[in-house]
Amino acid sequence: MSLWLLAVIFAASSAVVGWAGVRVSRAGDEISEQTGASGLLVGMILVAAATSLPEIVTTASASLTDGPDLAVGNLFGSSMANMAILGIVDLAGRHQVWKNVEGGQPRLAALAAAVTAIATLAVLAPSSLVVGWVGADTIVIAGAYLAVLAWMRRSPKGRFGEDSSVEAPDGSAASENGQLRSTVRRFATGAILILVAAPVVTLAAAAIAEETGIGQTFVGTTLLAFTTSLPELVASLTALRIGAHDMAVGNLFGSNAFNMVMLLVADLFYVPGSLMKAVDPNQAIGGVSAMLLMTLVLASIAHGTETRFRRLEPDATLVLVVYLGCLYALWSTG
Repeated sequence: MSLWLLAVIFAASSAVVGWAGVRVSRAGDEISEQTGASGLLVGMILVAAATSLPEIVTTASASLTDGPDLAVGNLFGSSMANMAILGIVDLAGRHQVWKNVEGGQPRLAALAAAVTAIATLAVLAPSSLVVGWVGADTIVIAGAYLAVLAWMRRSPKGRFGEDSSVEAPDGSAASENGQLRSTVRRFATGAILILVAAPVVTLAAAAIAEETGIGQTFVGTTLLAFTTSLPELVASLTALRIGAHDMAVGNLFGSNAFNMVMLLVADLFYVPGSLMKAVDPNQAIGGVSAMLLMTLVLASIAHGTETRFRRLEPDATLVLVVYLGCLYALWSTG
């Protein structure tokens, strides 16, 4: 296929993934409203899992089509893009987002940074231990995520408890059940569309990388990452509009942590052997970049609001500038 045709296929399939991801994200947000739960908890688990469906499918597809660098680059790049989205969300919220989140957010950010650090180390020094064809490093990452998630779930109320921004709707039980069933159907429809369109995005991206000679690492970290992060962008902006700041932030940090768990999925689908042994060491640039962006946001949330300057949010602006610099670093390494 010509490069132009590949670009059209990529754009069309990306549009389907983005639209379906938006549908899934909004349905997930409605489910959280109909059930009532902590904004942080809902954001980091329910909404993060829903908006990560494109990453799951594209990562598995990339591994199946012998594209390990596309798979890993997509996950690291998505984590970078999520932090850029968080900067956009804070600017759009006129600096009221980062300073109005509950105490569990820094711990969630630390969790996301920690599992990303483990993944980056696995790129630079992959484990020689394997279970079948799956590397022990990706199993450790998934295990660490589950362990810390269980620890956070047991945190004291008020720091990880009920969120007043998420309220169950009024009405009879039958009416609520009917609304919930309708929402679940819309969620399932969006998920099916993602399952169909996301593999096409992956194949087109791999073909573009081969045709242009740019390389799977950069294509995975930019084209694929941008496409699969569209649901996170819409979900977080939607949460911002309804005043659910914890859901907006928790969705993005939760997605970053969940992205690293998806390395195990990629490893399971990469039958030739251990995934982390097969990737380009330059993938570590994406991992370090994601950690850098997360720690910048974490520092801003922990610092508070003492350094605000008029209507400009310097911390969010810095995150966006650093994100662009990290993309340039990836580009310059080929």
